[in-house]
Amino acid sequence: MSDNLELVDRFFSAEGRLGRMPFLASALVLIVIAALYEAITGGVLQWLTGWFVYPALLYSGACLLSKRLHDRGYNGWFAALILVALVAVWPQPSGYLDFPFTLILLWAGVELGVLLGEPGPNRFGPPPSRMPL
Repeated sequence: MSDNLELVDRFFSAEGRLGRMPFLASALVLIVIAALYEAITGGVLQWLTGWFVYPALLYSGACLLSKRLHDRGYNGWFAALILVALVAVWPQPSGYLDFPFTLILLWAGVELGVLLGEPGPNRFGPPPSRMPL
């Protein structure tokens, strides 16, 4: 039962810290859900249901990003910048601001997906326990 609560907390709470591997696994789940949703739905159905699906995906993404940013010692509000960049270039870059948005996403990919979290407690709490993916 506590595993289910940990998953709900992971996707729907921005408090605390999240390690690199659980973050990458959870982010992959959200990206796959978004890609499958767009592949399955289209036209009017996507327009009608997208009003519910996309805000839920963005909220879950903001929670994941905030927790991982906390683990790196950054304020969780940087998640808004990362999400704006992601929405701007999804599913592929095609505008004038794509270069700076792509740079933001590259920075976020290295910062959140490659580098380790801060060792020991920081202002956002104790380090994440070694929880399963």
